Amino acid sequence: MNSPVLNRKLTLEEPVRTPDGAGGFTQSWQALGELWAEIAPRTGRERAAGFATVSTITFRITVRASPDGAPSRPKPDQRFRAGSRLFRILAVTEADASAHYLTCFAQEEVSA
Repeated sequence: MNSPVLNRKLTLEEPVRTPDGAGGFTQSWQALGELWAEIAPRTGRERAAGFATVSTITFRITVRASPDGAPSRPKPDQRFRAGSRLFRILAVTEADASAHYLTCFAQEEVSA
């Protein structure tokens, strides 16, 4: 495997649930840190959602590996932020046999 080109700075975020005082909760996002990444587009599709069209694009995002349990290790249901762009993490696996890198399969939705 060739070494990935980690040229994009992403913020790793995780959801935080806060009680709303009425028996429910509100969800916000907490930044866990910044990671350098390589982002490669994969597939896309378009679907109707009410009166709007939503384009869904999947990406393969490669980052340096972190030990299991480390807060800097991405997990499914977290997300990456790059400015106003959001990439929801669907799955994470080791990218190479020596486990120097992780591959995150992520999805970005864009409303038009």
